[in-house]
Amino acid sequence: MAIISVSLSEKLLQEIDALKDEVGFSGRSEVFRASTRLLIADNEEKNKLEGYINSILILIHPKKSEDKVTQIKHNFEDIINTQIHSHLHGNQCLELFILEGDAGRMRELSRLLNRNIKFLYSKLVPLPQE
Repeated sequence: MAIISVSLSEKLLQEIDALKDEVGFSGRSEVFRASTRLLIADNEEKNKLEGYINSILILIHPKKSEDKVTQIKHNFEDIINTQIHSHLHGNQCLELFILEGDAGRMRELSRLLNRNIKFLYSKLVPLPQE
């Protein structure tokens, strides 16, 4: 098995250790393997989306990223039905986008935000279709 080196903040390392103990992982490596598998599965789920769909995009980011989010979202007004922006504690913002349209455009929006914004949380949630 390959060994990699990862830089983490002390706070994140403490959260990983707490999760390891709470869930019962044998070590930090198991936490990273499980989280990596979840991230890969989430990405595969997004890649399988196709056609005309409805979805919700949730994004939590530092307040200083507001301008970049605004710049990106203006290129996706064709699929953004509603956007809710809320300021959270700790100079963070919550963006909730209700989307309707081409799944490929939704993936593109999600990927652009993830690539260009230092986000704390990002999730594209497809909604059930009839």
